[in-house]
Amino acid sequence: MLILPAIDIKDGECVRLVKGDYATAHKVAESAVGTAGAFEAAGAKWLHVVDLNGAKAAKPVNSEMIFNILHSCNLKIEVGGGIRNMETVDFYLSNGISRVILGSSALNNPWLVKESVQKYGNRIAVGIDALNGKVAAQGWTETSSVDYWELAKRMEQYGVKYIIFTDISRDGTLTGPNLEMLDHLNRSVSCNIIASGGVSNIKDIANLLDLDLYGAICGKALYTGALEVGPAIKLCEEAESDE
Repeated sequence: MLILPAIDIKDGECVRLVKGDYATAHKVAESAVGTAGAFEAAGAKWLHVVDLNGAKAAKPVNSEMIFNILHSCNLKIEVGGGIRNMETVDFYLSNGISRVILGSSALNNPWLVKESVQKYGNRIAVGIDALNGKVAAQGWTETSSVDYWELAKRMEQYGVKYIIFTDISRDGTLTGPNLEMLDHLNRSVSCNIIASGGVSNIKDIANLLDLDLYGAICGKALYTGALEVGPAIKLCEEAESDE
């Protein structure tokens, strides 16, 4: 299982939110570039970066900082937030970003997902964020009537290989991931599932490993010191070697 440390950017700063509420944003690191370097030094291979302003503006806002991070390290980077058209998909993927995450578009513009997957294949991930099992969109400011697994099945039909699933009620709370929903999702589709939200300690990583997921995004726990990148990666490597 892949460990993806998270960097969320709002107003040019590295922040964390609680349950996706922008009003709870608080700065967690002095430098996003320095933070990425520390994650790389600890053994990370991938970085999960979200442009929070972009998610609300429906277009890239903090792309300059994202590219600063990219050029400062050797990490592969997946980017989400504000990617609502093919021009933005092209913009990121043609400039060195390894994978882009389509979120609201999966719900509102399915044709964009189809077109992106046809052009870029496994460099496209879909973010499915759910509140009480229903898909949320527009930077989590709107909730739909679509079940999370229903949308995942639709994305699978479009050829999507990676799904990032977030239970919004767990995000930034350090209360543990929603194992039941993640397990159901992983069994429902053939896509690679990346867990996001709620990871609080090494035990949560072990629990996610038991579900045989592709990846786990870790955010707040890394910034509070409750979880360290190195030991999390080591646990995943040991699990892989035991198989």
